[in-house]
Amino acid sequence: MSAHCMLTGTQPGFGNRISHSHRRTSRRFDPNIQTKRYWLPSEGRYVRLRLSARAIKTIDTIGVEAAVARIRARGVKV
Repeated sequence: MSAHCMLTGTQPGFGNRISHSHRRTSRRFDPNIQTKRYWLPSEGRYVRLRLSARAIKTIDTIGVEAAVARIRARGVKV
């Protein structure tokens, strides 16, 4: 699943494009997913995470150790 955040679990949302004549066709709202590398001091290595922009701000607040603990609690391998 490409457009999926490892920390928050954010996935694409689906909706409709509505033209000027009000015809509806399906569309997809993708989250802003970025690949970011963090140093994990407890393991002495870098980890590469696929995160949404909101999750990057969350890691800035709570720290990378707590974030990796939350990711592992969700059952995602890091």
